[in-house]
Amino acid sequence: MKTHHVLSVAAVALASLLPVCAYAADDKPAADDLAVVGERIRQTGEQIRADLKEARARFEAQKAREEAERKREAERVRQQAIKEAAEKAAIQEAKRQQALEAAQAQARREAALKAEKAERERQIALAAKRVKEEQAARERAAIALREARKSTGPRGLADDSARETAKERAARALREARQSNGPRAMADDGL
Repeated sequence: MKTHHVLSVAAVALASLLPVCAYAADDKPAADDLAVVGERIRQTGEQIRADLKEARARFEAQKAREEAERKREAERVRQQAIKEAAEKAAIQEAKRQQALEAAQAQARREAALKAEKAERERQIALAAKRVKEEQAARERAAIALREARKSTGPRGLADDSARETAKERAARALREARQSNGPRAMADDGL
């Protein structure tokens, strides 16, 4: 019960006793009647005080329950906020990890592409070098062959040792060309 309600009940009880007192005054009641009325007023006052104490105790208990409920709710909200923050942090960490893995994968792909490009360029350079070496070997063989044919002319008949040397040179140039580039390189010349 609230304090205001208890006071209202006490006021009504006191007001109900007034007509009894007024009526008793008219009849000049005896001292016993006054003692009975006084005792009833005292008991009513004690009852009102007891009701007030009880109401105050209930009010304090209600306040304590409400405060405990507010604390529980605040704790629940705090725990929920902690949980949501942890979930958010976990999601952000997962996104960061995913982005890191994607960046690493991209870097690996780029490195592989660069390595492939470097290998292709190296193969092209090697092929170009082979072609140049084959061309140089063909030119050397053609020059050696021309010299050999020139030396087989009239002068070459007079000196067998000079003709042998030119043939040897042409054969040596052909062997070198074949060794440096293989037999396939010379097959293209038709030699």
